[in-house]
Amino acid sequence: MKILSIDKILLATALLIGGCSSNNDEPAKPGTDDGGDDKPTTTVEEARRDVKAPLYWSIYEYCFRIENGQDTQNKMDFTEAQWDQIIDYVSKNLLPYGYDMLCTDGFISMTSDNSTPYMTDYGSMNLKKLVQKCKAKGLKLGVYDNPLWIHCGDAMPVPGTNVKVGDLRYRQGDKVCNAGTGDLWFGWIVTSHAGAKEYIDGFFKHYSDLGVDFIRMDFLSWYEDGNDRGMGKVGRGYGRDCYEKALQYIAQAANKYKVFTSLVMPHCFNGAELEAKYGNMFRVVADTRDGTWNHFSNNSRGVAYGTWPNCDNMCDGFIYWSKVSGRGKVILDGDFTRLNSFSGDSEKQSVISMQLMAGGPIAVADMPGSMGDNLRFYQNEEMLALNKDGFAGQPLSPSLIDSRNRIWYGQMSNGDYVVGFFNRDAKQVTISLDLTEIGITGAMKSRDLWKHEDEGEVTKLSVTLPAHGCKVVRLSK
Repeated sequence: MKILSIDKILLATALLIGGCSSNNDEPAKPGTDDGGDDKPTTTVEEARRDVKAPLYWSIYEYCFRIENGQDTQNKMDFTEAQWDQIIDYVSKNLLPYGYDMLCTDGFISMTSDNSTPYMTDYGSMNLKKLVQKCKAKGLKLGVYDNPLWIHCGDAMPVPGTNVKVGDLRYRQGDKVCNAGTGDLWFGWIVTSHAGAKEYIDGFFKHYSDLGVDFIRMDFLSWYEDGNDRGMGKVGRGYGRDCYEKALQYIAQAANKYKVFTSLVMPHCFNGAELEAKYGNMFRVVADTRDGTWNHFSNNSRGVAYGTWPNCDNMCDGFIYWSKVSGRGKVILDGDFTRLNSFSGDSEKQSVISMQLMAGGPIAVADMPGSMGDNLRFYQNEEMLALNKDGFAGQPLSPSLIDSRNRIWYGQMSNGDYVVGFFNRDAKQVTISLDLTEIGITGAMKSRDLWKHEDEGEVTKLSVTLPAHGCKVVRLSK
């Protein structure tokens, strides 16, 4: 993808906001089977008030490197011995700082042992056993899975119904976006079919019974319209109505079983109206892949697209979607962090700071062997206090082409302000802020959260930042 200068912006208009077109160009509607028209009586908004962004470790880097030929020593699996090692590592080095979860990801096989329609084994590791191992060390397990996917044989009954799982699959006559196109990689349920609501409810009950309260569900854009910005048509696409019904059922079941929902690869049509309403968190940037400053700031800088991924770098994703985030609102997810891919302390402080200033999660993906001396950036307790408080800041400007978006600010629950300055350029810059611009009158005491130093009283801030550097201060009376 060509990287455009920040003074240009391409906003690709989404043509499928209200659904997608069938062969006769009419808006696609889901099938007319009964059993799917009732809407949840509870929505995610009612359950999200006390939910904060998770801090956790992910297996992503390990899997990505194998998938892309960067690791030729390991097979695409994570053995029980490997799980024991990483659980011990996280419990000793990250848990004391609030990182209380490990999470699976894609790549490795997800299978059912046919005692249930849902996943029981992640590669060679049994999930129930893995949950117990995490719990023994004071940790939780998060799971990468999707309640719209099918992991079992078609003859398996849907819990609480006379419906078979195979009855939930696409059948002739269902309205879809891309007639004549098969689904790539995944078998999906159709939420307009009888039994779909119960299947989704059973999914969350299954994980709740295991002791899992975090689900990361991927490829949602493929379900909605079967289109991928990079790959073209990737599936049938089940339409806006089916997609909304899916998110409604997911929200209702997740609330019922107290499971946190992370929505991944959504198109976010119509200003993310559905994702912001029904999800606890949604992804705002393309996949981390090799990480580096490119994924954090450079890739297609200043560009927003109308379909997934809306932004190709983390900074733009947070800026662009800040319009729907905030304390007590949907959480923005900047994807995984691979600090070992960044150059120097300035870049590493920036990637941690941006995510915490935006109210996002920190998903540590570094393996113990690639971590180096980077634990210290993940362990900054003054910065992590933002996450503990449920802080979610805003950029001074939500425009991708306004340099004022380099300043982020917000309030802690005790009334203190936190202000972050970010230099995304490859040269030194000076950025200034009068405190009246963020609603503060009078002098405030300033403390640098990376230097851990008090800086006296200020009425304005002027900071000179090195290339790719940042400064975060906490202001108190």
